[in-house]
Parts: sequence; structure tokens; C-alpha cells
Amino acid sequence: MINRAAIIGDGGMGTLSALLLTSRGLGVRMWSAFKEHVAEMQRTGRNARFLPGVSLPKDLLVSTDAAEVTDGADLVVLAVPSRYLRGVLEQVAGNLPPEAIYCSVVKGIETESLLRPSEVLEAVAGPRRTVVLSGPCLAREVAAELPAAVVVASADADDADRVRRAYATDWFRVYTSPDSVGVELGGALKNVVAIAAGICHGLDLGTNAVAALVTRGLVEVTRLGTALGARPETFAGLAGLGDLVTTCLSPLSRNHRVGEAIGRGRSLEDVLEEMGRAEPEGVRTTWAVLALAERERVEMPITREVYEVLFKGKPAPDAVADLMRREMKAETAMQ
Repeated sequence: MINRAAIIGDGGMGTLSALLLTSRGLGVRMWSAFKEHVAEMQRTGRNARFLPGVSLPKDLLVSTDAAEVTDGADLVVLAVPSRYLRGVLEQVAGNLPPEAIYCSVVKGIETESLLRPSEVLEAVAGPRRTVVLSGPCLAREVAAELPAAVVVASADADDADRVRRAYATDWFRVYTSPDSVGVELGGALKNVVAIAAGICHGLDLGTNAVAALVTRGLVEVTRLGTALGARPETFAGLAGLGDLVTTCLSPLSRNHRVGEAIGRGRSLEDVLEEMGRAEPEGVRTTWAVLALAERERVEMPITREVYEVLFKGKPAPDAVADLMRREMKAETAMQ
């Protein structure tokens, strides 16, 4: 059984993990790199920056001292944006307990190496007992005890079950899967499609357009995921279709919001400056996903158009037009 958890990261998903794990009776400590943020959370008993309106558990310890946070932990939750993950792991590497289970809730891909978060952990800290938690999980909804379901994946069924039992509550249902590659990729790849869905909403293209985009986006996600070794059925589940639907349709999704703002004519630079530290994973992930697609020779037209809009200044209406004018073809499961 897991008794004590260390959470590396002070964002929305890290804070939600603290709420869920403490509700299950675990001793939980949360690490932050920012002294002023720790002081604010200690003073107010809230994480207003990343999970507003929610009180932190009274017995949650929040600290910038990695040794204090990880001492005695048998579960370490990685909840750091993918672009900062390697640097944070290098910073706290000397305090990472070797026998603990490591649960990644990071939904991104490292742009420089094209590694998944669990692979970044292994590159920095060596082999670890790693599980991945992903699925449709908007932190504000789960914190309000609205029902949700996610999936925990690991090659070790016992470790997946231990993490499942640590997280599961009456309103947070947790399934298990052996396909950690697919679950981890699903959590990253869907963010690109969510930006595209936001652009559709910003352009007021209607429900039909968004439905087509989500459907064909799932094809792209499945196509690349299977090329990278994932099981295709994983993408029909919570970490694929489930997360895709939530992220593409909810106004709480940061990826959707950035796409919608761009669709309404705002520049990416202005949107990201406004969002600050809450920058959505999908922006940088778009670059990484396109690089992976080119490396694996996988066709991903939606991803390519999102890339052109985000990084090459292509007008969003032109990107939509180019997708619609593509050569006609039959719809098949992996076409």
C-alpha cells in the first residue's frame, strides 16, 4: 500500500493530486520551485493561481525543500510542465527515492529530445517504477467533486493497481491499462487537436466542423501513437477519445482557449503573455508532434496546419480551407 506521497509541481494537476491523495488518507507533501508561491499558499490555504476557489488540505505540507518533501515517500507524482520537467528533475535528483513508484501526470513531449515525460525521468534518474495517469480530467471539475474517470497505465500491473487505489474516490474513477506508451501519448497528442478545435470555435465554424475535426484528429493521434508502439485500442478509451472530447469542447481547457483566441484574430504571443505560467502544453507539443510525425513518416494534416498557424503566421481561415481542399479519399480505420 502507498502511505506517503510527494508531489513535484505546484500547478493545477499537482494540487488536484494533493486533494485526491489526502482524501484517501495519505500523507502528502508538495514541492514548488517558487518561494513566493509557497508563502502565498501557506498564508491563504489556497492555490489561487492554478486551482482557484479550492481550499488546500489542512495537513498538506508545501515547501521548496525537495529533501523535506520526498523524505519517506513511496509515491512521487510528477506534475511539472514538460518543458520544465528535465530541469526540475535535475534540480531534485539527489532527493528522488529509488524505491518509490513514480506517477507522471504530465501531458506533453520534450521538444528537444522528443521524449515522453516518463522517458525524461529515466534519462535523468535512471530506471524507475513508473506509471502514467491520464484521461479527461479538468482539475476544477474534479476538485468540485464532479464525477470523472481516468486511466493509470504501467507495465507492472501491481504498481498500476497501487496507484489506482491511492487516487480513486467516489467521484474519481480510475481504470488500469498495460499500455503506458499509448496512455502517455494520448495525453500529449490530444492537446494539438484541442488547439485546432479552439480555432474552429473562434472562427464560428459550427458544430459539424468541430465534430469532423475531433474525429479526424483522433485518426491522427491513433496513427502516430501506433507508429510509436502504442496499442490502437488505447486511443478509443479514456486517454484517447475521452481526453480528446473534454479538451476540445470545454472552455476550461487552456489549449482550447488559446486556439479560440487565435481564431478570433489574436496573436499567439499576446495570448501566451496573458496566460503567463499557465501556458498550455499543446503549443510546444505541436512542434514536437510534427517532428515525430516527420521522423516516423506519418501523415498528420491537422497537426501540420496548427503548426503553420502557430509558428509560421498562416491565417487560420487559410488553414481550414487547405484542410477542406485536400485530395478526396475513403474513410478507413487508419486512413
